[in-house]
Amino acid sequence: MSANKNTAIVGLQWGDEGKGKIVDLLTAKHDVIVRYNGGANAGHTVVVDDEKYALHLIPSGILYKDKLCVIGNGVVVDPVQLIKEIDTLRDRSIEIGNNLKVSDRAHVVMPYHKEHDAALERKLSQAAGKGDQSIGTTKRGIGPAYADKVHRATAIRMGDLLDHDVLLEKLKTTCSIRCAELTALGVEAPPLDPHALAEEYAEYGTQLTPHIIDTVYELHDCVNDGKSLLFEGANACLLDIDHGTFPFVTSSNCSTLGIHSGTGLPGKYVNNVVGIMKAYSTRVGAGPFPSEELGEIGEQIREKGNEYGTTTGRPRRCGWIDLVAVKYSAMICGTTSIACMLLDVLSGFDEIKLCVAYKLPDGTLSDRFIPDARRLALAEPIFETMAGWPEEIDDVTSPCDLPANAQAYLDRISEFLQLPISIVSVGPKRSQTVI
Repeated sequence: MSANKNTAIVGLQWGDEGKGKIVDLLTAKHDVIVRYNGGANAGHTVVVDDEKYALHLIPSGILYKDKLCVIGNGVVVDPVQLIKEIDTLRDRSIEIGNNLKVSDRAHVVMPYHKEHDAALERKLSQAAGKGDQSIGTTKRGIGPAYADKVHRATAIRMGDLLDHDVLLEKLKTTCSIRCAELTALGVEAPPLDPHALAEEYAEYGTQLTPHIIDTVYELHDCVNDGKSLLFEGANACLLDIDHGTFPFVTSSNCSTLGIHSGTGLPGKYVNNVVGIMKAYSTRVGAGPFPSEELGEIGEQIREKGNEYGTTTGRPRRCGWIDLVAVKYSAMICGTTSIACMLLDVLSGFDEIKLCVAYKLPDGTLSDRFIPDARRLALAEPIFETMAGWPEEIDDVTSPCDLPANAQAYLDRISEFLQLPISIVSVGPKRSQTVI
């Protein structure tokens, strides 16, 4: 089969770019939708016929009943959250059966991971003599679950939930270690009971048994049968554990580079990469953000764009578009086209700014992104200013109907990134999309 039939969707900023809508939009042209990284710390929002769906683990393609959705081995799965999502969708008449598959190699987020996550954040926020050193995690246990994956002996995988005795033996070892760690972190809680946890999580395994399979073979079978795949990235490239603004990143490879290890499919199967970017920039939690607007402009963007986290409800930090950062992400991800989201939020601004370079502490200018949090925090944004547009554009359906200044703004973005803009979103609904 031709690899050109397959597409990857990836965020080019710090997350929350609107990937869920584009996955939903492109699902119609693909047979299989694959999630390859992250966990329930992700939040993809899709609006269909005024119905709003917030998804955290299940791929957005689940809203199409004739598509196969796969949660790959690179994801860390919270079974409680997964079952909750399944039940919520079924309550809304969304069919979930053989159309959802979960890798037996995906690692499990356990309750002690969440405890560890929250306790470590508290410790870091109170670091003696160093100020707040916390990362700003969602406290969903994602980092500690990935850490157990690397530790190996203390890890639980989805396949383990299918065998109570195996699960119990693993938990006996892990719980003794986790109890010592949590006590050292100041967590005051009853000792972890491996027997109770084994009973509880084996029951989750029973509920999820129809969905848990070897997804690596499943995906290769799909490819060999000529089916087209859509890869749904969670989080975003600037949060990638290797290529993001370390240490203020997530715990997985959320650039397109994570697809291959997170699914078992080699690189030759991904040629089309749609990079998702907002028409401005946002960030949640701690970390450097050169183009952030702390005053009235940032507040105006936040309120008009409803910039509050899908997963946590936290207000997002807002600012002008940072094209240096986006171009870096597009390079890392092998982006072939751009989807520019939330362009409608910028309607009404007299002027709009674009960050096109950084001024470094030594006074020199640089057009290269700095994926090191300490050094990036010292960079000053160099802005270009363009005229804004007063018109509301949420009912525009054709590129030629966009205001001239809005079109000029998109043209400048495309010119700077040296990539075509294939999709423009002017509202949350499927219909509010300009192709």
